[in-house]
Amino acid sequence: MIDYQAYTLPNGIRILYKHAPFTITHCCFIVNAGSRDENAGQEGLAHFIEHLLFKETERRSTSQILNRLELVGADLNAYTTKEYTCIHASLLNQHLERAMDLFEDILFHSTFPEDEQEKEKGVILDEIASYLDQPEEAIQDDFEELLFADHPMGKNILGTEESVGKMNGADIRAFINSNYSTSEMIFAVHGNYDFKKIIKLSEKYFGQVAVNKSEKKRTTPHSNQSGIHIVKKPISQTHCIIGNQAYSSSHQHKNGLLLLNNLLGGMGMSSRLNLEIREKYGIAYTIESNYTALTDTGIFSIYFGTDAEKANKASRLVHKELKKLRDQKLGTLQLHQAKEKFIGQIALAEENRMSLIISMAKSLLDFNHIDTLEDVFAKINAVTADQLLEISNEIFDIDRLITLKFEPK
Repeated sequence: MIDYQAYTLPNGIRILYKHAPFTITHCCFIVNAGSRDENAGQEGLAHFIEHLLFKETERRSTSQILNRLELVGADLNAYTTKEYTCIHASLLNQHLERAMDLFEDILFHSTFPEDEQEKEKGVILDEIASYLDQPEEAIQDDFEELLFADHPMGKNILGTEESVGKMNGADIRAFINSNYSTSEMIFAVHGNYDFKKIIKLSEKYFGQVAVNKSEKKRTTPHSNQSGIHIVKKPISQTHCIIGNQAYSSSHQHKNGLLLLNNLLGGMGMSSRLNLEIREKYGIAYTIESNYTALTDTGIFSIYFGTDAEKANKASRLVHKELKKLRDQKLGTLQLHQAKEKFIGQIALAEENRMSLIISMAKSLLDFNHIDTLEDVFAKINAVTADQLLEISNEIFDIDRLITLKFEPK
């Protein structure tokens, strides 16, 4: 059964509502615009705009923006990804209208004053420097640059010192005009209301927003070139990522790879990589695998950090586990246990109501449809051992994998 309600305003902005019998509301406004939509030389622009949305608007100062929700104890935040910009807030139910008023103001009436731009450039440059000081973070960005060579998808979401330094008001307005299409925006609410009230408030605050019919000019990245890349850095440990381009969010094998990723190095201490490399050999404190499905591609990666003298053994053990999955079909019991574990984790994740409503909004943006929990479980249960073997031989193909190592100088 469908457990959400949706409505489209005349300007194309969609409203998503999921009921929850609690006193706290979680809401978000998602725009289908991210770092992959930036022009060459403007890397970091989508993230720069996200920062500046919290500065001055036509009727509010920076302090008024920040105090609008904090004065009632609400939590307000935002983030930028390769494909989305998201503003979100958690607050007591009676303050929802306050949040909607603020969202509309900062998204559609920000003035982007030059003095605030200069201040925020300094903040972002500090953020970039902070990431570069954390090899476990920096290696992910460098890996994605190898994975999506010469494509916007491979560029750092934060940008570079050079690109951030050159940004100006004209760049900001041009990006918004080209990418903030009203038909690719969703305001979503997870709270305790009558849906008619949500529609009425949405019409009041978002209904007068001018229509923007700009169309995306996204290009699909080409296949990556495999190889081993070693970078010497002033660090004490070796950090390593092994991975490949993977399936898009609409691919028939997405759920199979999600299941494989969870089995291999997902949440919990019982993943194959954790048991083999950390528990059995005591080699790496952190070892994990991740799979991110994007609209036209995906990212699969395995990360570990360990002492330099143990790094080669850790790499061999990772490849040993990948070879097992390429060569050996999961047995009936192994497959059942993997599904039970993954389904249980998904069910528990629904307790994070903010993550849930953001995930639902993204699904509505990408597919104009949201699977119920029962639909998700059914798709996972439908995955076969033969499919997992096929996926393993495609995604974990040793001749397609990229390896990036940060080694101590």
